[in-house]
Amino acid sequence: MRMSREAMAQHHQEIVTAGARLLRERGIEGLSVADLMQAAGLTHGGFYRHFASKDAFVCEATDAAFGGVAGMRNAAGPDSSAGEQLAAFSDFYLSQAHCGEPGIGCPIAAYGAEAARASGEVRARFNAGVEGVVEWIAERLDGPEVQRRRRAAEMLAVMVGAVVAARAVGSAGLTDLILSSARQRTAELAAAVH
Repeated sequence: MRMSREAMAQHHQEIVTAGARLLRERGIEGLSVADLMQAAGLTHGGFYRHFASKDAFVCEATDAAFGGVAGMRNAAGPDSSAGEQLAAFSDFYLSQAHCGEPGIGCPIAAYGAEAARASGEVRARFNAGVEGVVEWIAERLDGPEVQRRRRAAEMLAVMVGAVVAARAVGSAGLTDLILSSARQRTAELAAAVH
């Protein structure tokens, strides 16, 4: 029995959604096609009806994962000032909640190191996602464009590094210190005008 186009599209979306979460939890190499399809509630054999390769899937799931970062960026609400939007994003990014739930968090902190060793296609998609985050931050900073972009890149690097380190240490006291120090540094960078 052939599946309708609507059902096929729905299954495709279910795979991408489940995969975006699993990629952030397990990384590229830690995610098997069988586990992915099981998480989506589908059979293993159906994967290649939806994707030409695992790389093709990783590209789509990476786009979806960066879409989740867009949700984090809207934490302050649409009527908030640029500074409030940036502060809310930074506060959530550098929170225990984000550290404790990599499956719903930022793909940069979750599997960025692995993406650096992935195919050119995956790296290109990852680059586009990172570029989008840097641009969003830069648009909310004061000063000349070159300095705003530089500070935005530094802020993102501080936030990502802090989350990676906080997830790795396992000590609540050290995790809190790392996250609070990063929140302070990102606030300083947001307030600086060069």
